[in-house]
Amino acid sequence: MPPPIPDIKVDEVLPPQEINPIAARLASSKDPVNNAAARILSKYLDELMRVPGTNVRFGLDPILALIPALGDTVASGAGFIILLDALRSGIPIHVFLRMALNMGINFLIGLIPGAGAVASVFFKSNTRNLKLLLAWQAGHQDKVQRSTFHFYCGIFMLIAMVVGFIVVAWAFYAWLFYSAAHAILHALDYR
Repeated sequence: MPPPIPDIKVDEVLPPQEINPIAARLASSKDPVNNAAARILSKYLDELMRVPGTNVRFGLDPILALIPALGDTVASGAGFIILLDALRSGIPIHVFLRMALNMGINFLIGLIPGAGAVASVFFKSNTRNLKLLLAWQAGHQDKVQRSTFHFYCGIFMLIAMVVGFIVVAWAFYAWLFYSAAHAILHALDYR
């Protein structure tokens, strides 16, 4: 005897199934010590995939770095969320500046077409920033707090960094384009 066919209701709405239940659980956390957003972004930007046959892991950051200027800006924008999570937990300014320096270095090496993406695989600024945040929180569990003034000062610095990154990227690529056009015109003996 064949198995019974389940009764299917055509107009029944099923609840959505979570694609990644671990990420959904972490993302729903409001606890600044949990660092849900920082953990998720660090994994997806720096540690998502592994090069077969090696222990080298990489994520979306070096893949996005292959798109000149725009890719680095998007990856850095996602990495800024880790810095926001750090600000939310009340991290001191010297640790925050070290994390911002990691983001800046990653952004600058990402500007180099091709080589920047390869360097990003090994630099992993987001993983470095998560480790800095977790190390600070482990030693200062009692100081993890929310400070509105501290948070807004950090937001201001992040906005300044984003604007600076965009200006640097466009200036670099404008200079690169101008130099290449000048060299081509010079090679063709146009003056």
